[in-house]
Amino acid sequence: MKRLLLISNSTCYGSGYLDHAETEISGFLGEARRIAFVPFALYDRQAYTTRARERFAAMGRTLASVHDVSNPRRSIEEADAIFVGGGNTFRLLKMLYDFDLLDTIRRRVTAGTPYIGSSAGAIVAGPSLKTTKDMPVVQPPSFDALGLVDFQISPHYLDPERASAHMGETQEERILQFLEENSAPVVGLREGGILRVEEQSVTLKGSSGARIFRRDRSPVETVPVQKLNALIEASFHGTQ
Repeated sequence: MKRLLLISNSTCYGSGYLDHAETEISGFLGEARRIAFVPFALYDRQAYTTRARERFAAMGRTLASVHDVSNPRRSIEEADAIFVGGGNTFRLLKMLYDFDLLDTIRRRVTAGTPYIGSSAGAIVAGPSLKTTKDMPVVQPPSFDALGLVDFQISPHYLDPERASAHMGETQEERILQFLEENSAPVVGLREGGILRVEEQSVTLKGSSGARIFRRDRSPVETVPVQKLNALIEASFHGTQ
């Protein structure tokens, strides 16, 4: 049974790293103690690993980074859970290809290994990175991502500011452009929002709502703790 915890952001204003998600993470992991960490979204992997290791240690877990072992795939295979951190999505996906970890992660998560993804780590859980806002600082071999869920995620979702003088594209406009060319539903996940996926059940958790975008339909507002299956049902029928 697939189990995923997809977090919009690693840090909320006024709190520390993963503080806002600690209760959800601890409840989701249960008895899982050994965490395989994928730090590729940030350039300084060692500093990122140190930060993540200390945070998970405070939750009673041990964390080992795949960049710091001789056999990264074995690290994924032997771990109780997988955590893919946030940062630049293009860099993250490129390194997942370079380290040949995509199939290993897919296989483990399909077999029931818990997957936690924050920001970029949440995006790559979907079919592609096409809903990222990051600059393409590197070029992955493909936009195809892990495909652990069939809907797209757009983390850090910001609503249009009606009184703003800024005339650039809003995040909503960019998502609607995505849907002109693609049919996978998109979850615009606001800061503090978390998706908990248990096989084919998707529940919005955390402290903020989400906006669901579907092709040829009006966007829909959702709030915690709401199940999203009816709004993204196409995602479980292979629609992309």
